[in-house]
Amino acid sequence: MEKAIFDKIEIMQGDITKLDVDAIVNAANRSLLGGGGVDGAIHRAAGPELLEECRKLGGCNTGEAKITKGYNLKAGHVIHTVGPVYRGKPEESRLLSQCYFNSMQLASQNNLKSIAFPAISCGVYGYPVKDACKIAIDTICRFLEEKTGSVTKVIFILFSSKDYDIYEKYLKEISEAQAVVRK
Repeated sequence: MEKAIFDKIEIMQGDITKLDVDAIVNAANRSLLGGGGVDGAIHRAAGPELLEECRKLGGCNTGEAKITKGYNLKAGHVIHTVGPVYRGKPEESRLLSQCYFNSMQLASQNNLKSIAFPAISCGVYGYPVKDACKIAIDTICRFLEEKTGSVTKVIFILFSSKDYDIYEKYLKEISEAQAVVRK
């Protein structure tokens, strides 16, 4: 994998609703009508117009993604994706990977350059952060390597320092491993 792929990825700690990017990703529930955690925070920050637009989308299946305007957010768009509820079944990793892939696909189809992801499914949906982190970063790296699209900056923004450390460590490990392979 090229170093240029890793140069497009950034790990941050903070509040996704404050980011000035083309799109933030909402770890939504299937109704898309708001909820707890990051979903509730995004709906509160975006304002009531987001809920109105989401009502017209007719929900979203697990692994899929849908796009709306960002309304009162700094981000121009919100990409809503529904992660799997963790029960330890093999298809959950595939569904979680699809969340990231389909969100990136939507960003590219809409000619967006920057996108920020939370740790999808890691809150009330119970996905173990270390496993989810590997799926997230591996999927994004694969997408950036295989697809020619508009996205030039991918941010993983984690709310807790513990989650930030997990993502930062994993990205460093795989980028260093790839640097050895390239030599």
